Amino acid sequence: MNEFLIGLQFLTRIYIARQTKWTEENFGKSVKYFPLIGAVVGIISAALAGFFFFVTESKLPTFTGALAFVLPILLTGAIHFDGFMDSVDGLFSGREREKILEIMKDSRVGAFGAVSLVLLSALEISALIEIFQLSMNFALASIFAAPIISRLMMVVTIGTFPYARPQGMGKAFAKYTTRRTIIFATVSTLLLLLPIVLIDVKIFLTAMTALAISFCFTLYFGKFATKKIGGVTGDIYGAVSTLVELIVPIIFLLSLI
Repeated sequence: MNEFLIGLQFLTRIYIARQTKWTEENFGKSVKYFPLIGAVVGIISAALAGFFFFVTESKLPTFTGALAFVLPILLTGAIHFDGFMDSVDGLFSGREREKILEIMKDSRVGAFGAVSLVLLSALEISALIEIFQLSMNFALASIFAAPIISRLMMVVTIGTFPYARPQGMGKAFAKYTTRRTIIFATVSTLLLLLPIVLIDVKIFLTAMTALAISFCFTLYFGKFATKKIGGVTGDIYGAVSTLVELIVPIIFLLSLI
């Protein structure tokens, strides 16, 4: 329970019981709870978006879609966006390994990273708006599933690829993430997504499709980063989470066409 609370405090702005004393082992072993932490974000976001959609009598699907994009950001403090922008700035800079790592470590955001975030946000907001216009159930399921699947893909990235730096916050994650951790997180994800089948089998199958495509993308992106810098970093973890949170609603939208 302590490791879950540590992970919750690190990945979100939700404090059930504030953790002030962290050991490297507690911090590293919190990885297996990432999908459950994603479920907390997904449940709150879907509940608030659904409540607003119901109160407004579905008259404001555009605003509801934008709200659905903003809510997870408020709950997480946009922690993964920073990693996404740093990763884009570094990996696509055309530089050598050491320079890429230096760029990614720089706290300043480059133009390419900033523009990439704007484009990603525009695509995700547009997808959520379109889903709300087509099906409220699909929209809420997408909002619920996206953070769960994206956090599982963080676990897959952490446990599959070597850590590229000799030191760093993500080093503890890599140190304590084993095959058993990945299996635990995967089973947790499947159990968390299983209740969707009670709403609609098609929605559940869509979630499974999003999970499979996200897994393939994660392996590809991890291999791409490893080829560039010899492994992955904390920024790469954030980039994977951010990109998968875009992939999931796009898959849900395409399933409605």
